[in-house]
Amino acid sequence: MTVMNLVTALNTGLRRALEDDRRVVIMGEDVGRLGGVFRITDALQKDFGDTRVIDMPLAESGIVGTAFGLALRGYRPVCEIQFDGFVYPAFDQIVSQVAKIHYRTRGAVTAPLTIRIPSGGGIGAVEHHSESPEAYFAHTAGLRVVYPSNPVDGFHMIRQSVAADDPVIFLEPKRRYWDTAEVNTDAAPELPLHRARVARSGNDATVVAYGSMVATALDAARIAEDEGRDLEVVDLRSLSPVDFDTIEASVNKTGRLVVVHEAPKFLGVGAEIAAHVAEHCFYQLESPIRRVTGFDIPYPPAKLEQFHLPDADRILAALDRTLAA
Repeated sequence: MTVMNLVTALNTGLRRALEDDRRVVIMGEDVGRLGGVFRITDALQKDFGDTRVIDMPLAESGIVGTAFGLALRGYRPVCEIQFDGFVYPAFDQIVSQVAKIHYRTRGAVTAPLTIRIPSGGGIGAVEHHSESPEAYFAHTAGLRVVYPSNPVDGFHMIRQSVAADDPVIFLEPKRRYWDTAEVNTDAAPELPLHRARVARSGNDATVVAYGSMVATALDAARIAEDEGRDLEVVDLRSLSPVDFDTIEASVNKTGRLVVVHEAPKFLGVGAEIAAHVAEHCFYQLESPIRRVTGFDIPYPPAKLEQFHLPDADRILAALDRTLAA
């Protein structure tokens, strides 16, 4: 077991992927000599060469388009988008080409392409550096969308994503890059790529979260425990497909659901989860489903983001309402 933060876990996972398969290449702006803005790819170009870890021009559409072409030729490229808001120039490539090639060719062609996107807020960044684009991609058939919340999942899920034969949008909670945990780099992953994880068992209410909000939900659960309330926290890990079986099992046990994400509420991932649970667990629900999310506004300036991002107090307020119903 090695104690490492999420940055190191992702770096180690990418290193293993490069070692395990010579078809794996890493591409992006400043991923080589600099090692990436967040140093996720630090020293990988030095150790694997500039034909495996490739510094690309400042052109996200070109990065993804080139990687897509390589994937069609049998490579397994890993693209880095420096910040979440920078992915939009490549949006057409992703949703019109990458996501559709398998269906368009009736299964004859695959696109084993992983697109890493540091996502979400909480680091005091400027405009277009703190966005939550996950719903766009989860809505697009043909893409897998995953979102680890901790170093253990970061290490295993990046390797599982690179090994997948489908395109994967790999979102990274940048405000959790420096959270640490013990990681066994020699162990097999405990869960398949698209299985949710019960991060904390409880009986009074279910809190479903993903990415950076998992740690926030666990903080809320610890505070609630001091107040005599027992929360179950489910870490989604995957946003497409969603492991609804784990969510249903939890809600059937607790009878209450609070969904948490930092993206805007309207048509967010939480809306789909709420709709599914209302449809499939209606007779087990003891109160209305609550959503705790970011607000339906463009991401605010850094000095105001503390008011925009869900925190433990907002989760506990929703819990009070659901338990009172």
